[in-house]
Amino acid sequence: MGSGPASSPLQAFGERVGQHGGGLPRPFDRARGQAVAEKLGGAFATRPMRALAEGTAGSSPFLSRLMERHAAWLSEAAEAPPEIALDTLFETAREALGGSDRQGVSSGLRQLRGRATLLIALADLGGVFDLTASTAGLTRLAEVSLSIALDHLLAEAGRRGQLPGLGAASAARRSGYVVLGMGKLGAGALNFSSDIDLICLFDQDRFDAEDYMEARQGFIRLTRGLVEILSAQTADGYVFRTDLRLRPNPSSTPVCIAMEAAERYYEAEGRTWERAAHIKARAVAGDVAAGEAYLERLRPFVWRRSLDFYAIEDVQSLLGKIGEMQAGRRRGGDPSAVPGTDIKRAPGGIREIEFFAQTRQLILGGRNPSLRARETRAALRALAAAGEVKPETAEAMVADYEAHRLLEHRLQMIEDQQTHTIPTAEEARDRLAALMGLDNREALERGVAERHARVHETVAGFFKARIAPAPAPLTATAPDRFADAGFERPAEAAARFADWRAGALTATRSERAQRLFQGLEPRLVAGLSSAASPDEALGSLERFLTGLPAGVQVFSLLAANPAWLDLLLELIAAAPRLADYLGREPQALDALLAQDFFEPMPDAAGQRAVLEASLGDAMHYEDALDLVRRFAREQGFRAGVQVLRGLAEPEEAGAAFSGVAEAALSALLPRVVEDFGYRHGPPPGQGLAVVALGKLGTREMTAGSDLDLVILYDAPLDAVSEGRRPLPAQTYYPRLTKALLAALTAPTSEGRLYEVDMRLRPSGRQGPVAVSLDAFRRYHAEAAWVWEHLALTRARVVAAAGPEGEAGSLSDTVSALLDAVLARRKGDAAVGQAAAEMRQKLAEAHRAERDAPWALKHTAGGLMEVEFAAQTGTLLCGLPRADRAALQLPRLAEAGWLSAAEAEAMGAALDLSVRLQQLERVALADATQPERFGPCLSSALARAVGMPDFERLSDLLSERQGAAAAAVEARFQRLSA
Repeated sequence: MGSGPASSPLQAFGERVGQHGGGLPRPFDRARGQAVAEKLGGAFATRPMRALAEGTAGSSPFLSRLMERHAAWLSEAAEAPPEIALDTLFETAREALGGSDRQGVSSGLRQLRGRATLLIALADLGGVFDLTASTAGLTRLAEVSLSIALDHLLAEAGRRGQLPGLGAASAARRSGYVVLGMGKLGAGALNFSSDIDLICLFDQDRFDAEDYMEARQGFIRLTRGLVEILSAQTADGYVFRTDLRLRPNPSSTPVCIAMEAAERYYEAEGRTWERAAHIKARAVAGDVAAGEAYLERLRPFVWRRSLDFYAIEDVQSLLGKIGEMQAGRRRGGDPSAVPGTDIKRAPGGIREIEFFAQTRQLILGGRNPSLRARETRAALRALAAAGEVKPETAEAMVADYEAHRLLEHRLQMIEDQQTHTIPTAEEARDRLAALMGLDNREALERGVAERHARVHETVAGFFKARIAPAPAPLTATAPDRFADAGFERPAEAAARFADWRAGALTATRSERAQRLFQGLEPRLVAGLSSAASPDEALGSLERFLTGLPAGVQVFSLLAANPAWLDLLLELIAAAPRLADYLGREPQALDALLAQDFFEPMPDAAGQRAVLEASLGDAMHYEDALDLVRRFAREQGFRAGVQVLRGLAEPEEAGAAFSGVAEAALSALLPRVVEDFGYRHGPPPGQGLAVVALGKLGTREMTAGSDLDLVILYDAPLDAVSEGRRPLPAQTYYPRLTKALLAALTAPTSEGRLYEVDMRLRPSGRQGPVAVSLDAFRRYHAEAAWVWEHLALTRARVVAAAGPEGEAGSLSDTVSALLDAVLARRKGDAAVGQAAAEMRQKLAEAHRAERDAPWALKHTAGGLMEVEFAAQTGTLLCGLPRADRAALQLPRLAEAGWLSAAEAEAMGAALDLSVRLQQLERVALADATQPERFGPCLSSALARAVGMPDFERLSDLLSERQGAAAAAVEARFQRLSA
């Protein structure tokens, strides 16, 4: 159980006394302690064991009685390591009680309980076991007791024919009946005198329809028998008090219900506290496999990926009630006094620490499986490891939790009572201090007071920071308030808010949602006023609110986190494109819960790793398509917010958007190949490679970019796939490509992923969608236009699939081919002449935008012109392909193709335009008209480039574009000469 030293074999009991620190118990009643210790022999003859026996018997009347009753057994058992002694005790009980009648089982389990708790208590008090080992031992005692009792009852029911299809020899593990351990039993952390919280279920699918009612009645009868065996008070005491009230709707359901009925209840009516309770749920006896399958089906109820922040408000309400109860118990007294303190329920007690962990688990565990630990200390440490709680905070709470639990054990050891309350009588506190090994009760009380104050300050700070107080009722916002905020139609805006406040939206139908919305209303109105058109921004807000399936969760999130409300308003005012996306996909706000949301985004490989981890939940091909779309949306939203907030440099933003696309392609391609291969077999030959061009090729994608792709494959002319429906390679790869395009572009329940442009493939729209390497090589040697080779300067392989071990080789082959194609054009005068002519044609095609500075792509000196110049120089000078123009321009100056002044002028305009375009694409679908920007976006654009205001930004943009246009013109005039 983890309490022994690392060496093997385990040391004996007496050699390990004091191993885990703390003083041995002092005998409060010295005479009693000595009298009991005299009756013990064996290991108790040594000094530390004798002192442990005297202190325990002299301070705990309950343990004193057990020591006398089991003196002979204890003297012998203590000679061995306690782990071995417990193993022997449990194995002996199983063997001895296997064929007993009910009376024998009942009596035997009570004896087992007495001996096991005695041994665990002595190991606990003697510092031989730490808290983990003690609670694990008590948990194992409960599991063994449940198993023995259940085996007996199932055999008994089988002999009597009370369970259809089950005979006397039927094993519990195949019965369809399972006992779920809840609370500390489920967490493996039982108290010394704890009751056990159980939910008893049976799998209705194990029985024919005509046998269902008989099985149901049989299992109800069996459950009642189980409770009676464990909890009935007899002359030998009890085994465990049992509590079945955590089952669904306990006031109106029997003590055992069908799994299907339980699942329906949780799906329709499950509450936050029931979700929290199921964090610790574990199948502990009976048909454990059936129980684990049931809990797996229940996982979406407990661990929700979507927002569930209102759970904190529920828990805070419960904590408030607990605090009121505690205050009521102390009415008229000093609220800081220790006597009478309930260390479980009082502020700063065990329950607060557990809620501190559980609320975070409920909110974050749906998205991060590492946070789903059952045991509280493990949960705190997992939260620290995930960056959700400061490590020092987690460790401090772990230490206080352990101190609380050890004190709880000693309170219960005195008289085997399920108590958590510090005694009010001085003599009782003196006894408790003696059992804890403390010098006096003052030391006890000081420790209790300090711990409670420390814990409560931490927990209260958490809830205070996240839970907004209930707002006072508000009167309707008057139309003149909307007029002051800049609305052109203030009466209409006021009426719309009044409708929302009255429950016109699904999100505001509940009283709770209306209360929360009222609290947000003043800040919503103020935030809308900063938009270019507050009236249009109001429409964006309405689309967002209309998209919410319920308002309580999101409104609670925004009320608890003003910074997130500010962000939402900033999106609505400055980035209608992102705001409209939130209106369609409000669950994207979930991404804000991630600790790393505002941290730099991982590269393509990191994105791929994150995506692959989430794809482990995909059961079918269609599930994978949906998960990839959800991933791309969430990561695209994250990148967009970082751009809007100025947290990502242009190259970082481009790499982030491109990394998401590359991860999606890399994750989808093998799954498309596998799905296609079910019908037609694996790819013949060496496989296929996905070549990205354009913005993905140079890792400069923006929000909303499509994918420029070329698909190449390598297979002999006579190659045929090997499958149920074989295809020749010339047919196989185009069809596989179309399947890949469908995976990228087809709408699913999660929408579309990307638009794909394949016009850059050989022969454009007239050519096949997948081209063999040989055909690609011939085309670019014999028939390709200069502009097609210019496009290849931005090409790179982003994904490949083929026979095991061949995909990487194919990537290298394609990369080498691309380099060879481009190398043939180095220094080719025809390239310069053709490029100059193409540049003139492009300028003519976009003449209407040539004089519009905010037409960033097509204006004179804009992105297209500068990038085209860089591509031309890259091809002529033989520079490395697939690098950003910003990197190529200085290289072209070094090569002498550009003057230093020309490279600097083009680079300055390019840098400014890329910065602005990244932000524009995040904010607006059409960003060519600055009058549509509004004050919020205009300020964001100026801030992004370090300018004091939008007017001076516009002047700077025109100045740099003019200089770049002159440099581009000079360079192409030299090419034309």
